[in-house]
Amino acid sequence: MPPQTPLTPSPGSPPVEWVTATGLVGYERAVTEMEARAGAIAAGEAAERVWLVEHPPLYTAGTSAKDGDLLDARFPVFRSGRGGQYTYHGPGQRVAYVMLDLKRRRPDLRAYVASLEAWLIDALAALGVRGETRQERVGVWTARPDKPPGLNGEPAEDKIAAIGVRIRRWATFHGVALNVAPNLSHFAGITPCGVRDAHLGVASLRDLGLATTMEEVDAALRAAFEPRFGPTIAAA
Repeated sequence: MPPQTPLTPSPGSPPVEWVTATGLVGYERAVTEMEARAGAIAAGEAAERVWLVEHPPLYTAGTSAKDGDLLDARFPVFRSGRGGQYTYHGPGQRVAYVMLDLKRRRPDLRAYVASLEAWLIDALAALGVRGETRQERVGVWTARPDKPPGLNGEPAEDKIAAIGVRIRRWATFHGVALNVAPNLSHFAGITPCGVRDAHLGVASLRDLGLATTMEEVDAALRAAFEPRFGPTIAAA
């Protein structure tokens, strides 16, 4: 990935609120709160916010989701307004809902998504994992030389972080999901992000042999966020 120009806010902007939820947050509650906050941010009535959550086990369908990619509805399924296809959320996965005002930064969707990818790659590097992007696949991937290659010799790769965003009046919501230590078998109920190639799977930090805690992940995410998006401030 080429270096990304930081999407720091215009001078004088207040810091981004950094909020970490306790316990599991229901998906419907999260969407309601995100939409309300994004509307207030767009209207200039609220500070920007990053909200870190864990969800109970569930599947969400993005705007590009195909019905055939829901293989086993073993968990509740939610139609989401974010971009992308089917994904899984559950305990052990850090979801970061990012609510920023791109009018204060740069009103450029592609630059925003690229910055989210770069943010995740920086955080993973601090945790000892090499994350990479692929032009034809959104999200962050990691090489798996320990797994069989594809039919044509393509090297095995696993997705370790997913991205799905929505923008309304240049205020962002939804965000990213980083697999720390979720139950990876839960992804078998869907075709994750519509990817069917046998050499492309899903990974987590635990699956890669790392005993990283959620607190360590959160610290890495915050440290990597600030150089790209500007200062943060802890909020209740």
